[in-house]
Amino acid sequence: MAKVKRAAPGVRRSAAARSRNNRARAARKTTVTVFDRLLALLPFTDEQLHRIFLFLIIGTALAAAWFVASLAGLPALAHERLAHSAADAGFEVRRVKVTGVERMNELHVYERALAEHERPMALVDLEGLRQRLLDLSWVADARVSRQLPDTLIIDIVERKEHAVLARPDRLMLVDATGHELEPVSAGNAKGKLLITGPGAKKQVPELDSLLDAAPALKPQVAEAEWVGNRRWNLTFKTGQMLALPEENSSAALVRFAKLDGMHRLLGGRVVAVDMRVPGQAAFRCSGGPCSQAQLTASTMSD
Repeated sequence: MAKVKRAAPGVRRSAAARSRNNRARAARKTTVTVFDRLLALLPFTDEQLHRIFLFLIIGTALAAAWFVASLAGLPALAHERLAHSAADAGFEVRRVKVTGVERMNELHVYERALAEHERPMALVDLEGLRQRLLDLSWVADARVSRQLPDTLIIDIVERKEHAVLARPDRLMLVDATGHELEPVSAGNAKGKLLITGPGAKKQVPELDSLLDAAPALKPQVAEAEWVGNRRWNLTFKTGQMLALPEENSSAALVRFAKLDGMHRLLGGRVVAVDMRVPGQAAFRCSGGPCSQAQLTASTMSD
């Protein structure tokens, strides 16, 4: 029987390696050729391309260095050192200028800004100072800015006092939203609209809209009582009281204004008017019956 000679394993491996190397060289040659063709299409010279690649490499290295430095806190340290150097040159907070304050105590503003005194201007947290100013009851808004080299400018937008809220323990000035401004004495509260009743603070905007429905009566209202967390009793400067309904209170107030125009109720014998029943009014007088004020629903119609 004839014997078939097989190639030695080492020979087969060598042949396979040569085949792989040949394929790799062919692939590299093809890739380089394609890459060179793509580069040839770009509107750059070889020298310009080398510069671009160099800039990319340097930029990547700088970005990596900055990232590492940020992790170590070096930029913040450098910024702080630069800020202190600027402060040594006179760029630090030495003065505070406040504008827009009319009603509130201006000292409260300076107290908030005092924490920035002699601080390098570059390190002043303008937004943080603004938020501290907004904590003041009278401040509706505040703008804080730097005026180099050494001045902080604080512009205050004040809230406007609107009425007096009767709390169980004291009287408080409030604005048109019910925001409490500051305590007020009974003497200083005279002449201002007094708002009473549990939960009345949240109803201040609604009360203002209600009184706007009868602008001729609005300045004559001395007190507004929020009753049962559902409706208003109005007391006028004449001492007369008007009980409004829970629903359609604006329409009832307008009807009362018309009645007052026809019968001159305010300042007259009527001490109280109850309009809680739709289309009707019950009158209570002092010193005798309200004969002239016995009005029916038809009298009250618009």
